[in-house]
Amino acid sequence: MIRSLRGMNDTLELEDSARFSYFIQTATQIAKNYGFRFIETPQLEETALFKRSVGESSDIVGKEMYQFIDKGENDVCLRPEGTAGVVRAFVQNKYDRQETTQRLFYHGTMFRYERPQKGRLRQFHQFGCESFGESNVLEDASLILMVRDIFNALGINFTLKLNSLGDQNCMPQYRDKLVSFLDQHKAEICEDCQRRKETNPVRVLDCKNDKCQTIYANAPKLMQNLCEGCDNDFKTLTSLLDEHEMAYEIDTHLVRGLDYYSKTAFEFVSTEIGAQSAIAGGGRYDRLVEFLDGRPTPAIGFAIGIERLMELIKMPEVNREGYYFGAMDENAIAKVFKLGMKKRKSNKVTIGYKARNLKAHLKAADKANASYCAILGENELNNGTIWVKNLINKTESEIAQDEF
Repeated sequence: MIRSLRGMNDTLELEDSARFSYFIQTATQIAKNYGFRFIETPQLEETALFKRSVGESSDIVGKEMYQFIDKGENDVCLRPEGTAGVVRAFVQNKYDRQETTQRLFYHGTMFRYERPQKGRLRQFHQFGCESFGESNVLEDASLILMVRDIFNALGINFTLKLNSLGDQNCMPQYRDKLVSFLDQHKAEICEDCQRRKETNPVRVLDCKNDKCQTIYANAPKLMQNLCEGCDNDFKTLTSLLDEHEMAYEIDTHLVRGLDYYSKTAFEFVSTEIGAQSAIAGGGRYDRLVEFLDGRPTPAIGFAIGIERLMELIKMPEVNREGYYFGAMDENAIAKVFKLGMKKRKSNKVTIGYKARNLKAHLKAADKANASYCAILGENELNNGTIWVKNLINKTESEIAQDEF
């Protein structure tokens, strides 16, 4: 038997597929309420796109990408995250030359070669939003509140963590202080942190090694080294969140896993999936459009890992809808199919293709969660009628086929 690859699962069980669809529907509607429109980008991109955006110091580029040379000798990879592709499309289609704000949302498959575990797969799905052209911190607050609205609608409990990563005015000075601190502890930190010290020192704060984290508890805090502009923006953001009753924790070690973030960084975490774990994250990336050869454009976005939420989603009570059509006589099957096809123009319809007894059809109608069970037997076929049972109030009636 050929089996699916490790870490690449089927979404097959009825409950899982229903939860997945419900998440997409809910998040899509809320994104539209916030003025975002849908974009879909290719799953396969040039490897250079992610090296230049996500950054070679990141674990994604360094360890996790599905990268290969294709038949045209192109260096390509399966997308490991969504933002870079959206920015590439934004620049390629010359939206960076327009003066209007562009708000885009996406959902789709991503790929990372990492150790599969609960809620973390090698093929997984993300929902994300990217906003281009708006530097006002009100947009930062808006996206954070959008994530809150999505999680509230799904019945998911969370904690919001916030940090500021500064900008090109204050980051260089902070980086120098941090490197000086790391040099003092060079023999104590892990190999990954020693590598990050040379490529993107701030990323060491994201290290998952307990020994390193103990050392970094005494490291310089970026929050204490912000320039006046970044400091004012962060204070405005927290004030806006306070005003909208959005609770948060300031985490000075929150740097996210990607190199392109600046200023606002945030994560939504949950303790309901085992250890405290991120279920959504994002931040501002004001220079990424420029890094990918576009005109300087302020931008901010977030992404939600859908598989990590599956067990947390509170599904609404499913209401019955539509019709189930069944035949009790072989000669009635063609007529049942014809009537069912007519009803499909305006209703959800399930059709049984085999002649069965009434009890079997009622059971099938219940499984299809139909509101009505419509049956044709020999008598109904001869009389030009159809037997209908309302599965909500349990009433029964026989109706002329033309009237039905």
